[in-house]
Amino acid sequence: MVEVDYSLYLVTGRDLLPPGKSLKGGVTLVQIREKHADTGEFLEIARQSQAICKKYSVPILINDRIDIALAIKADGVHLGQSDMPISIARSLLPPGSIIGKTCNTPEHIRKAIEEGADYVGLGPVWGTKTKDVKHPLLGPRGIARLLAGLEGTDVKSVAIAGIKSTNVLHCLHGSVSSGGRCLDGVAVVSDIVASLDPLSAAKKLATIIGAFKSSSTQSIFSLGAGGYTVDGVKNAAASILTSVRKYSPLVHQITNNVVMNQSANVTIALGASPIMAASPEEQEDLSKVTGGLLINFGTIESLEGMMAAGKNANITRKPVVFDPVGVGATRYRRSSANDLLNAWQPTVIKGNAAELGALANSQEVQAKGVDSLGSGFANPAKFVRDLARAERCIIVLTGVTDWISDGETVIKLSNGNPLLGRITGSGCIVGTSVATFCAGASLTAAEARSTNAHEDARLVRGDMLLAAVAGVLAITIASEYAALNARGSGTFLPALIDELGSLTEEKLVASANVEIVSC
Repeated sequence: MVEVDYSLYLVTGRDLLPPGKSLKGGVTLVQIREKHADTGEFLEIARQSQAICKKYSVPILINDRIDIALAIKADGVHLGQSDMPISIARSLLPPGSIIGKTCNTPEHIRKAIEEGADYVGLGPVWGTKTKDVKHPLLGPRGIARLLAGLEGTDVKSVAIAGIKSTNVLHCLHGSVSSGGRCLDGVAVVSDIVASLDPLSAAKKLATIIGAFKSSSTQSIFSLGAGGYTVDGVKNAAASILTSVRKYSPLVHQITNNVVMNQSANVTIALGASPIMAASPEEQEDLSKVTGGLLINFGTIESLEGMMAAGKNANITRKPVVFDPVGVGATRYRRSSANDLLNAWQPTVIKGNAAELGALANSQEVQAKGVDSLGSGFANPAKFVRDLARAERCIIVLTGVTDWISDGETVIKLSNGNPLLGRITGSGCIVGTSVATFCAGASLTAAEARSTNAHEDARLVRGDMLLAAVAGVLAITIASEYAALNARGSGTFLPALIDELGSLTEEKLVASANVEIVSC
């Protein structure tokens, strides 16, 4: 069989013939899907489509209809769960024909492998107007779980439903199994064919897909170069503090109303500027001018705004910090978190043991409202590493000891003071600080790219692992200094804000208790 490139798989139909320009733009495979056409109509559409595909040397598949595939000598067929079994299709088609199968569940995957499918179509990822979606939406996280069933096989995979240029990177990046199995491509319909400029639409998609496939993000979870040292981590964190004060980034925060005031004051004390805006109508414009985004859903007052903010931050490539406050407390919080994480890709997820345990479906730690019960995880280093791999982002586990991982490196931080646990929203202001430092690192990277400055490689790449470390250290180190002069929790919070304002690189490096651990 000829090697097939599944990268950009165009699915088309009666009124959506694949324009030659879209194939010229980078489409690598075409499927003709006609659920309601008469045989004669389907045959004519298939012939016209094949003529265009041959011109650009793009393989053509027929959905369901073996007779049409045989009549035009198509390269293969795509079969649904209710269509002809693969074994019978294989016996009717010429040797070497491509046969794909739609799969919505792990059982579908298992059966498709047994039957000898060449590839599987996984979905639906998101909702779509081009097809009646009968199965639950999976999102990238659901696709990742299905991909686990393909580990150790040569069966290829494409995701389908609702994929377009604005979310294709999230789909590719988020749809990776715990064992590192990635998608081989994505199936697209309306984003190309319904476009007024199909050539540009196809080129845009092909460029994003190509960049993902050529990058290290498929196999390396770290956003930096790895090989960290304790001194290197401390110095880099201190440098990001300087970047925050140099750029004074605008940090957009959709947060709970309990902590808005102290979160704003913490942002200002660190040297950045806060803006709190939750209306969905504002998110597109805000994403263009802010340095980073924090979404803290402690009181979940504008889920629609959170949805829009994260999507637009992804589009403008701004770091997104997600703080799923009390996520394990109710079914609504769990379902809301799932919806948000499938709608956009977080850069960092920060939470306490109960919150992160709920996201990971772990039973090790129980929740009491927004607090954690019990002694914590038996192996926190392994937990944060594994969750970072599953969620494809940086994980910050807060507590008496803080644990941070990008899926490869695990960093243990041992700063802080017990008074942090005696003020409202101490965890929330850690999220604020992490978002602020991520914004500072991101702006450093943007300037480095524009000036070709020869700075530290990790900062040039906007290393979010180091930014997360810096954000946690800023709060915990400042708390130690604040506790020296505080008479109790009532005087501790203003003292903490004062100490954040006077925090220096030297203080941070001298006070930071950092350990790089293995698990």
